[in-house]
Amino acid sequence: MEKEQAIFLANCIETSKPSLYGIKKLEIINGSLPKFHQWTNGKPTLAAYEVTRPDNDTGYYFVFIDWHRNDNYYLVIYAHDRSTTCAEIRQIQEIDGVPHIIWAYKPFKRDGKNDQRKAYFKQMFGSTTVQIQLPSSSLDVEVFLSQMFKLCQNRIKADRIVEVFDFE
Repeated sequence: MEKEQAIFLANCIETSKPSLYGIKKLEIINGSLPKFHQWTNGKPTLAAYEVTRPDNDTGYYFVFIDWHRNDNYYLVIYAHDRSTTCAEIRQIQEIDGVPHIIWAYKPFKRDGKNDQRKAYFKQMFGSTTVQIQLPSSSLDVEVFLSQMFKLCQNRIKADRIVEVFDFE
C-alpha cells in the first residue's frame, strides 16, 4: 500500500475508541521498531500497535512497515507471542469506489498438505481471497478490527486443519 494509505489507516486505529478492543501504541525509535522481531529490525516503520480483545483473550500486533524497503508499505499482523505473522497485507483495491484490503490465503508449509489447507479455507470461508473494507474514519475501526481478527483466526484454523483431520 502507498505510504499515505498506511498513515491514514494507522491514524484511524490510533484515534479510535473501540469498545471491544484495547489498543496500545508501540514506541517507534528513529523510524523503526527495535527489538520486536528479527524480521522488523531496522526496517522503516510508520506505526505499530498491540491490539487485544479482552473478552476472548486474543490479541495481535499490527505493524505498518516498509517490509522490503521499497516504499511499499505493509500492514503486517503478528501473532500475540510474536512467533510468526498471521497476515502480510499490502494490496488495496477499490471495489465500487471504496478501498478494500485484498488478502489471499497462500500456505507455504513444507509438508505437502497445502492443497488441503487451501481447500478447507475455501470451503469454510467461501474463497481463498478475502476483501475487507478499509475504515473511512476512526468510527469504522471496530468493524475493521473484528474482520482482521476473523481473518487471522481463520488463517490459523486453516493452517492447523491437517493436525485435526487425517488427509491420507
